[in-house]
Amino acid sequence: MRILRLLVCLIFVPALFPAHVHANSGEMPAEQQLAVKYMNALTEHDYQTLSKFYNRDSVFFDKTANRKYTGGRFIIDFFERAHEGVLEYDFNIEHMYNAGSLVVMIGNYHFKGPGEQFGKPGKIIDVAIPGVTSLKLDMRTHRVAEHMDLIDYQTLSDQLAMQ
Repeated sequence: MRILRLLVCLIFVPALFPAHVHANSGEMPAEQQLAVKYMNALTEHDYQTLSKFYNRDSVFFDKTANRKYTGGRFIIDFFERAHEGVLEYDFNIEHMYNAGSLVVMIGNYHFKGPGEQFGKPGKIIDVAIPGVTSLKLDMRTHRVAEHMDLIDYQTLSDQLAMQ
């Protein structure tokens, strides 16, 4: 329920930052372009490119699961373990906006992979999970200072129960 409230709030937050809306120019702000490049490297399991986005102070925080990793090496180690055997992984961005170097993306994470990771051994699991990803970027160095995910794990649980 707290996640749902947060998602509703985040949908209305862009109205607070009208200076960052570039709908008429047809151009995506540099912050959003960097965020998309980062998310592409993440979802394509391109750890070499992904490592260029981190330094030893970078933080990945899955707020819903209360998991935090600090430092590029530890963040990538986590992602490599989490994505092991995953056949498909993408993030479909439905809404994206930024306030300076903070970029917020609202959408659905799609995973298709081995059921062992989800408590369903011997099966291939295919799920789409609503989530909000926020990135605090350092535009001077083109790095991610903080990546925070808020994932709707109740939807994940509901989908897994049906598979």
